[in-house]
Amino acid sequence: MKMPAVVNYANQAGAVEIRELPTPEIGDDEVLLEVAAVGVCGSDLHQWTAHHSWPVNYPVVLGHEFAGTIANRGAQVTQFQLGDRVVSETAAVIDADSPLSRQGLYNLDPSRKGFGYGVDGAMTRFVRVPARCLHQVPETLPLEIAALTEPCCVAYNAVVHHGEIRPGNRVLVIGAGTIGILCAAVARLQGARVAVCGLPRDAERLRIVRQYGCEDIVGDPTEWARAGDGLGVDGAIDAAGASAALKTAIAAVRPGGWISKVGWGPQPLDFSLDPLVQKGLTLRGSFSHNWPIWESVIQLLATGDLDVRPIVGGTWPIEQWQDAFEAMSSGQIVKAVIQPHRNS
Repeated sequence: MKMPAVVNYANQAGAVEIRELPTPEIGDDEVLLEVAAVGVCGSDLHQWTAHHSWPVNYPVVLGHEFAGTIANRGAQVTQFQLGDRVVSETAAVIDADSPLSRQGLYNLDPSRKGFGYGVDGAMTRFVRVPARCLHQVPETLPLEIAALTEPCCVAYNAVVHHGEIRPGNRVLVIGAGTIGILCAAVARLQGARVAVCGLPRDAERLRIVRQYGCEDIVGDPTEWARAGDGLGVDGAIDAAGASAALKTAIAAVRPGGWISKVGWGPQPLDFSLDPLVQKGLTLRGSFSHNWPIWESVIQLLATGDLDVRPIVGGTWPIEQWQDAFEAMSSGQIVKAVIQPHRNS
């Protein structure tokens, strides 16, 4: 059976199109997942415009934020049943015997390959998924919401694992995209006072920031950062990726503070890191996520303590993938969701 899929076929701007692909065959330790919803990530947009900085295995089906139901399972899969509602992690290929994987840090395994760039992703009807990647979705959690577990896990890792937030701390988030807004939401859950710094074109996204109880800043965050004793914020999260964002973070954080860098960007640094040393700051990179993070985030979504509905700007059928991409790329919305079964 053929199925439409959103395929990134070359390393050039605009090299994405709908193609008819066969239903994938699964191995003994895999499931065939029928996709209910798949979120559009900034990385999908970067591959669409060829502005990405990671290797891509062309041609590849896009999409790594997804949830659905199990349509078939391999002979060795016993922990899941047909029809189970599940969400999938992104580490499609790992070396299970590497020292990092044995520590549970398979997200940092150098051989790791993810859905949507290393192997075929979920912007289609059926996707092949290793059973080890799956998590059960509670019946009370809609699959179109569960599909956004992955960006929430990125934010959770950046804030909870790589930040040092105590209730009442002041935290600056730089970048008003999906990850920046979700980082702000998680920081608020930890009891921080939070401001999100964006650009003039981020007006709509910054409006959404206020729904999470955060302050919004357009441009220079210096005044907010130095409010109080004048020394700066307790911590900052760079969710923008550009080198200028890290420079802003270093300037905004008080001596002895911390920076969690989750944003990607290929630009070289064009400034001195001496202030990082002089202030005694802690700078940590945050990449991806692992099993316990997913379990925690699913509970936060199921209880409503973490609400992603404010960032969802709409849903689109797979045939209208380009409309969804353009709506996000233009800044009209924060997050688009594609529903492969929905009729156009």
